[in-house]
This record gives sequence, C-alpha cells and structure tokens, in this order.
Amino acid sequence: MKGLDDETRAELLTFLVVGQLFAFARSGEWLRTDHLIESSQIWLSSNGAACDWLERARLIEACRVVAIRALDLPFPQAEADLVQLFNLNRGWFLDYRKPVVQQIHSLVATYLSRDSSFT
Repeated sequence: MKGLDDETRAELLTFLVVGQLFAFARSGEWLRTDHLIESSQIWLSSNGAACDWLERARLIEACRVVAIRALDLPFPQAEADLVQLFNLNRGWFLDYRKPVVQQIHSLVATYLSRDSSFT
C-alpha cells in the first residue's frame, strides 16, 4: 500500500491534533488510542486516502506530541466555538479559514519536516 504524501499526512495529523485538543477542552482528558484509530480511519475514508497501520500508528503517536505543543495556542474552550472549527456543511472537515486551525497545521508541518520517520 502506498503511503500518504506530505500534504495529506499533514492534513490527517492536523485533524487528529484538533480532535485531541477538542476532547481536552471539553473533558480535560486526551482521546484514547481506539478513538484516535477510529478518527484516522474515518478521515482517511472521507478523504479517499489510505495508508498502512504503521504510518497510522506513527501519526497517532505524533498527534499526542503536537497536541501538547499546541496547548499554548488560543484554542477555543466553549462548545459553540469548538464546533466552529469544522465546516459542518460538508461533515466533520476542518475549517482552514480559522486562524487556530492554520496555526495547528503549521505546527504539524514543522513537526513532520523534522521527524525523519515521515520522510
């Protein structure tokens, strides 16, 4: 199975990081691994992408690291503001017009460019 290209990998990881931060803002707890696996599978299916289990596992581990780094960003805390991070007209797709989503994507791209396991 062919792996993800750089941009698709960054978009999936951004989605997972936002999911982690969303859960943390709502409950004070990070998502469990099974929830992250399911989220990544849903994202891959919704975006017509595929990767093997090892790449998915690396991205899930990376999302924990990047989410902790992103805690300093002005991430919304109120439910109504959290939901606005997604373009719900199309489903649970991230709204890249939101500055915090752009900032998280930038953190992700930097992280991926420095991690040799993704190159």
